[in-house]
Amino acid sequence: MKLRVIHETVYHYSPAVQNAQHMAHLRPRTGVVQRVLTHSLQVDPAPTQCNMVQDVFGNTRAFFSLPFTHEQLRVRAESLLETLPVPAAPPGEPWEAVRERLGYRRGQPYHAATEFSFASPYIPRHADFVAYAAESFAPGRPLMQAARHLMSRIHADFAYTANATDAGTPALESLRLRRGVCQDFAHVMIGCLRSLGLAARYVSGYLLTEPPPGQPRLVGADASHAWVSVWSPAADESDGASGDNTWFDLDPTNDRAAGEDYVTLAIGRDFSDVSPLRGVIHGGDHHVLQVGVTVEPVPAAMAAAPDAPDTPLTPPQAPESPG
Repeated sequence: MKLRVIHETVYHYSPAVQNAQHMAHLRPRTGVVQRVLTHSLQVDPAPTQCNMVQDVFGNTRAFFSLPFTHEQLRVRAESLLETLPVPAAPPGEPWEAVRERLGYRRGQPYHAATEFSFASPYIPRHADFVAYAAESFAPGRPLMQAARHLMSRIHADFAYTANATDAGTPALESLRLRRGVCQDFAHVMIGCLRSLGLAARYVSGYLLTEPPPGQPRLVGADASHAWVSVWSPAADESDGASGDNTWFDLDPTNDRAAGEDYVTLAIGRDFSDVSPLRGVIHGGDHHVLQVGVTVEPVPAAMAAAPDAPDTPLTPPQAPESPG
C-alpha cells in the first residue's frame, strides 16, 4: 500500500513571539514493513538554521531556530510511503519466561529491549497497573496472547473522550479515570506491561481512516495516532538479539494489531520522547493552535525512489484547501 501523509501545524501568537527554538518528529521511520519514498518539511517563516539528526531510538528529529519576531508559525510535513502487510504475531513464550530474559543476571548478555521495561516520565511502574493486568496475565500464558487480551480489555473498559485528558496527563491518572484518547490508552497498556517486568514501546504515527459511505475524504480531517509495541522474542532467539521482527504492534484504541494501513512516525518510552512538535518561545503569551492531518492512499503508479533525501526547508505555498 502506498500512502501520502500531510501533517500541518499552525500557531497564531498574541503578542508576537520574539525568539523561538523548536524540535519536530515529523519524518516517518523506515523499517521492515515501511519505507519512506519522499519526505519534505516546510517551515514558515523560514528558520535561520535547521539540523536533522537521529536520536537514540532511531527517529529523525529536526531542530530549527526562529530568532526574530513572528506572529504565526506554520510547519507542514508531507511524506509518501510504501507499507507492507504485517505478519501476525506468534503466541510467543510464556510471559514469565520473557520477563526472565529482561531481568538482570551477572554475565547475561544485554538486551536492547531492556530500556523499554523501566519507568519513563509519563509511565511509572506501579502496583495499580499490575492489579489491572492480572486478569490477562495468568501464569504460563503466552505473552502475545496475554497482551492481546489486555489490549481488548482496555478497549472495552475505557471510554474514548477527547477532553478528559491532555498531553501531560500521567498514565496512572488515565487508569483511574478509565477514559482518554489514544495516547492515554497506549500509556496505560505500556504501564501494565512494564509493571510486570516486560518491555513495551510507545509508537506515534498515523492510521488510514475511511470516510463514511458516500462521503468524500476530507483534507486535514484525520489525526495523529498512538499505539503500543510489545517485545516478544522467539523461543530459540540467541541471547542479546533484538530486532524489528521481535516487536509487535497492538492498538488498544481500536482493539487490533497494526497493519499496512498504519504509518509509524516515531518510537520512544512515552509521548514525551516523540511529540510531533515542541519548542521554547520568548513572547507569545497566548496562542491558538490548528492541526490538520491527511492520510490518503496513492495509486501505485505514483511511486518514487525509496528513501529520497529530505527537501530543504522553505516557506510553503498557500494550501489549496483549508486543513
